[in-house]
Amino acid sequence: MRPAATWLFVPGNGPRRFAKAAAAGADAVVIDLEDAVRPEDKDTARAETLRWLSEGGQAWVRINAAGTPWFDADVDAVAGASGLLGVLVPKAEDPAALAALSARLGTAVVALVETAAGLHRVHDVAAAPGVTRLAFGALDLAADLGADDTAEAMLFARSTIVLASRVAGLPAPIDGVTTVIDDADAVTAAARYARSLGFRGKLCIHPAQIEPTARGLAPGADEIAWARAVLRAAEGSAGAVTGPDGRMIDKPVLDRAHAILRS
Repeated sequence: MRPAATWLFVPGNGPRRFAKAAAAGADAVVIDLEDAVRPEDKDTARAETLRWLSEGGQAWVRINAAGTPWFDADVDAVAGASGLLGVLVPKAEDPAALAALSARLGTAVVALVETAAGLHRVHDVAAAPGVTRLAFGALDLAADLGADDTAEAMLFARSTIVLASRVAGLPAPIDGVTTVIDDADAVTAAARYARSLGFRGKLCIHPAQIEPTARGLAPGADEIAWARAVLRAAEGSAGAVTGPDGRMIDKPVLDRAHAILRS
């Protein structure tokens, strides 16, 4: 099964938006108890999230980070909820804590790598029992590093997360949010850039981002045409073959062509 590509956040204190988010067409819906909810609204968000998950709704939940005043209450609230698909853990840094959380909840954990310490330990985080995927929080990491949230500044972090996912045998990771909402071309371009680095998912903050994000994460028409041409050229050949771009077709080229057509 193809890993979820589009992950749509919905604030935990906006229960009237839960059903709309579920019907918006994203591969995964994430009820957010963290950044989207003010401290004074945490209790309400927690209660509304539990109600939704206990009355037939299904979603992932982004809980508050370990070490915050809300972490334990978040975990207690969602533990055993019938509609809980898994949790997104912000500021993921401690592999043992992630493993313990997964065991406590009996569910999957997506580790959000968005601090210097988390990036430094990302290979251990990716290998922690219960962690099923990595996600990237570029805005938080940029703030932690005192860096700009630009493609160039965040390139090392993104590539490191992709590498850690591959080494740990996890699905390709989920890229962070794009703050532009009304410019579909910009959203698609951001998703396409993430795909070019090895990401195969992206966090979305508005339903309008779902379709352009999915388009950017999917192989383009030119990629598909190239992959089909490569496979046609190599079919039935026992020796060296030249592909449509004039380059020799060897196993890595064939593997890439098959991967494009599977995605």
